[in-house]
Amino acid sequence: MSNGTLIVGASQAGLQLAVSLRQLGDTEPITLVGEEDHPPYQRPPLSKEFLTGEATAESLAFRSDAFYTDSDIRLVRGERVSELALSATNSANPAGPANPAGSGTAVTASGRSLPFDRLALTVGAGPRRLAVPGSDLGGICYLRDRDDAVDLRAQLTHAHRVVVVGGGFIGLEAAAVARALGKSVTVVEAADRLIQRAVAPVVSEFYRQAHLRRGTELLLSAQVSGFDGAGGQVTGVRLTDGRQVPADLVLVGVGVVPRTELATGLGLECDGGIVVDSHARTSDPAVVAAGDCTVQPHPMTGLGRVRLESVQNAVAQAGTAAATLLGTLRNTRTVPWFWSYQGDLKLQIAGLSAGYDSYVVRGEPDSERFSVLYYREDQLLAVDAVNNPSDYMAVRKALSQDATIPAARAGDAATPLKTLFAARGDAVGAS
Repeated sequence: MSNGTLIVGASQAGLQLAVSLRQLGDTEPITLVGEEDHPPYQRPPLSKEFLTGEATAESLAFRSDAFYTDSDIRLVRGERVSELALSATNSANPAGPANPAGSGTAVTASGRSLPFDRLALTVGAGPRRLAVPGSDLGGICYLRDRDDAVDLRAQLTHAHRVVVVGGGFIGLEAAAVARALGKSVTVVEAADRLIQRAVAPVVSEFYRQAHLRRGTELLLSAQVSGFDGAGGQVTGVRLTDGRQVPADLVLVGVGVVPRTELATGLGLECDGGIVVDSHARTSDPAVVAAGDCTVQPHPMTGLGRVRLESVQNAVAQAGTAAATLLGTLRNTRTVPWFWSYQGDLKLQIAGLSAGYDSYVVRGEPDSERFSVLYYREDQLLAVDAVNNPSDYMAVRKALSQDATIPAARAGDAATPLKTLFAARGDAVGAS
């Protein structure tokens, strides 16, 4: 009897991989195992709609319980896989029906054994934690999973002074929620501008001013040296320059760390994540991986390696991984897209701006409706669109068609971007 596919990590990528296997006609057993007690759920709302109370914990679930039964997907909850071992294959014991390449056994922390014929890793990433004095005080929160969000939402109810450590997307989203709830909010960011790794300085400056207008205090180039407390609860955040910021609730959002322990234990190549190729194959081609835990070739150029934290990547890469497990190697070109809703500021991103050498601003940032188009050697790379869905959709479409939008004409906000498409390398319309 076949042991089928074991998917380690009941994340969005993990569920999508299971669903894709079924959609592609796979009839072998599928086991999806996750360490949380909850079925797979949406994570993006945790720092937005869930914190505001617009979404309930139950509404976050991707599928009903009946779906897993109807799809013959065995969902194992509340079990952390602690060990993975692949079956030995050699000339005396070659891969074959009784011992297929990629087969093996997983063991959970509770001692449960899960044999498999095919293995997929969709283990995601965990929050990067601050190792400073006082970091174990009550009232210091992280936001990565549903239980984190439930705890943070409960503590927000009683908090008055909230400090957010980290001026990235998660931190600013949570800060916007806290401020809308009437809390005193301070954002502490170690870099000299907000969202530094993802956006151009003009976008960083827009968000700085926009959050200031809404009453949030921002401390840039400020590093945390420790936390002060009383009675086991946090009372303040200490900075390396000697300042102390009062707080009765702290959210730390300083990035994530890909979970690579199981992959490392299997001897798979890891470099800032589990290294995979464009077909989601790890350094052992019989094992696939997908989602936030991976680093992969650039999805548009195939050059270099990137790690993408997005719904779009989780879904697309999981579909690719499923096809690979079934023996089909897809050659797909995808346009990454992301979003960040910080209160009434809706940022939509299409493409990857890393490596840009110029950008064009469309519209007036002070109006809180504008876009920034990124270029390298006059070729379109990406867009950041704030409250401007039409520009976002136009750039996303252009990139999906391998087209560009001439930078010389893109700055005229009165001209719809969709009328400016040009073939890459084509100077038509550039004057």
